[in-house]
Amino acid sequence: MDNPYLPLPVRIEKITVETADKNIKTFRLAFLNPDDEHAFQHQPGQFAQLSVAGTGECPIGIASSPTESGFLLFTVNRAGVVTTRLHEMEEGDILGVRGPLGRPYPLRDIEGKNLVIIGGGFAFTTLRATVVYLLEEENRKRFGDVSVVYGARNEGMLLYREELAAWEKRPDINMHITVDRTEDPNWKYNVGFVPAITEQKIVSAKNSVAIICGPPIMIKFTQPVLEKVGFPPEAIIMSLENRMKCGIGMCGRCNVGPQFVCKDGPVFTLAELHALPAEY
Repeated sequence: MDNPYLPLPVRIEKITVETADKNIKTFRLAFLNPDDEHAFQHQPGQFAQLSVAGTGECPIGIASSPTESGFLLFTVNRAGVVTTRLHEMEEGDILGVRGPLGRPYPLRDIEGKNLVIIGGGFAFTTLRATVVYLLEEENRKRFGDVSVVYGARNEGMLLYREELAAWEKRPDINMHITVDRTEDPNWKYNVGFVPAITEQKIVSAKNSVAIICGPPIMIKFTQPVLEKVGFPPEAIIMSLENRMKCGIGMCGRCNVGPQFVCKDGPVFTLAELHALPAEY
């Protein structure tokens, strides 16, 4: 049996600074062993543990789609000891990855539906993987309309700026990019909080499923907007990835009632969460 605690070695191929404050970077990682790459079969919504020898490990959502081969993407916010050490690393350095972990977004179960993808700030990582997956030619035909509402505090805090611009030009996806505030007179997108923009742009729940990932406060105020439009609890899918610890249900740090977020989630429908204690 494979050791679930043993990380696989990967090399940093490229580091991209995503935000103006330089506190969020995307790491493009390549497996040292081709067999490890073949065995690492992930789906959008899953996460992995990134480990730095002598420092520790931390759970990070996988930002790359399984349709992208030869590398993994992780977008890391500098917020603690391990993430700070990751930010200090350079291209060519070696680290470890353990996973994939957790339950993914149920994309295969909702084929034929219209999708509404709602993200805020740094939490757009697994949603980036989802959008790339959906826009792959063979996958795109399996879904109806795809709409994305994505916002950040300001334009300097938006992730994946080049990709957002490319998606915005495509006819097969409806992009609604927003910032809380801006001082840029040339800003051409929306200004306002994500729940407010969602209320403006998402006006029907017919044959639709919503996927939300973002700060808890954003989710709190977006949920009633979707319910008002007509999304039932089973059609609202959320991620609780901010509660991750060990990733395999051993430490008991991420439980909500009888459920372990790292094993039974991090993806849950609102209907599933209604059956759990209100601890999330």
